[in-house]
Amino acid sequence: MKPVYNLGTAIAILIVACACSKSPKASGGDTSPPTSNEPVKTDVTFWLTKGDQSQLLKKQNVALNFSSTTNNNPTIEVDPATTFQSIDGFGYTLTGGSASLINALPAAAQDKLLNELFSGNDEAIAVSYLRISIGGSDLSAYPFTYNDLADGETDDNLAKFSIAKEQADLIPVLKKIVAINPSIKILGSPWTAPTWMKTNKSFIGGSLKPEYYQTYAKYLVKYIQAMKAEGIVIDAITPQNEPLHPGNNPSMYMTALDQADFIKTALGPIFQSSDIKTKIIVYDHNADKPEYPITILNDADTKKYVDGSAFHLYAGPITALTQVHNAHPDRNVYFTEQWVGGPGNFAEDLKWHVSTLIVGATRNWSRNVLEWNLAADPNYNPHTDKGGCTTCLGAITIAPAVSRNVAYYVIAHASKFVKPGSVRIASNITNNLQNVAFKTPDGKNVLIVCNNNSTETAFNIKYNGKTVASSLDKGAVGTYVW
Repeated sequence: MKPVYNLGTAIAILIVACACSKSPKASGGDTSPPTSNEPVKTDVTFWLTKGDQSQLLKKQNVALNFSSTTNNNPTIEVDPATTFQSIDGFGYTLTGGSASLINALPAAAQDKLLNELFSGNDEAIAVSYLRISIGGSDLSAYPFTYNDLADGETDDNLAKFSIAKEQADLIPVLKKIVAINPSIKILGSPWTAPTWMKTNKSFIGGSLKPEYYQTYAKYLVKYIQAMKAEGIVIDAITPQNEPLHPGNNPSMYMTALDQADFIKTALGPIFQSSDIKTKIIVYDHNADKPEYPITILNDADTKKYVDGSAFHLYAGPITALTQVHNAHPDRNVYFTEQWVGGPGNFAEDLKWHVSTLIVGATRNWSRNVLEWNLAADPNYNPHTDKGGCTTCLGAITIAPAVSRNVAYYVIAHASKFVKPGSVRIASNITNNLQNVAFKTPDGKNVLIVCNNNSTETAFNIKYNGKTVASSLDKGAVGTYVW
């Protein structure tokens, strides 16, 4: 994408917005529709997705040019001089089930899909961040860890540790992804420790026994080293997925005090002594319990090992991320999971996920936004029995033909344009036009706006004293680039 520069030395800017594709006549620029299919001369390029699916991440052939003309429409002003957090990326959870479905595709179809998802070419959406499970998740075909033993057995030296189960699907798919995008960031999250380390010896629930803190920390080190040997770098881990949800299959209960104790007495020191550079990110659960990560970070002996806190949003407000940031501004914030419940409502899901997560999480200091999960089949399989998610709609459905669902477009409206290393910059929210702006490493700026109004809304984008006018349908999402 090569935007036209009509602003002299002004910074090129990219904006994502949620609204309609029409440009209002009373505007600060030439908004007359093109009379042919030839590309129009424009300062701002504009990509659009509408709730009725008539436009799906579609580049609009309209002229959006800055001028000094004014009108009375609400104005979003972008201020690149005011900066916030850096961005690590946008993406999905590559569950074991997602990997198995992708790996079962014919080679040509698989390569085409992976390039569409992860490459930086014009037709791709440039996913830059993945979350994977350490062992099985509830969207694996069955629960497992890398050290499963017969009842009554233990393995304190981890002699039987093996990631062989991942050689079937996850590792082959990850190797192809890394070949396409070598800089992709990968976060690993365990759903459970090996059952022989737990109080109830079960995949579901139970807690990690303190006498196995050191062993489990070494287990996580062995995992990181084993993946590195496969050419897969684990950028960060969380000690436990959803530590306050022991009913999942698999799952493990872990209080804030237990997680702090595990990190400061075992995981942190063993990472340090093993020269593991992988980040430790705490919590990885809902925004209704900000006191959980704050409790951990309040312990100075634990905090020194911790990079930041991760959140889901099945409960609580997205503003809780700012509460944690304000309590510990020297530590990072991440958004690591949100599902779309199948069969879904495209229009409502698009509006909620963009305004609450792409906009809301990043405006509340998150360095990433991840949707759960990447792929499922038409029946939301695979998943574990007795506790696995039975209605999780993937970003794509593989049947085996590939179709794209709402989470694909939610993430794509950011991932395609907001590259890792981008920095959030200031923009005002006005007239229920939810938005967030970014400055990209190559000198562009990104603004993401969602029109949460019930009708089409005309508005202006203001930058360096000049404005350009646009309009978005109710619930539409647009990306503007200049």
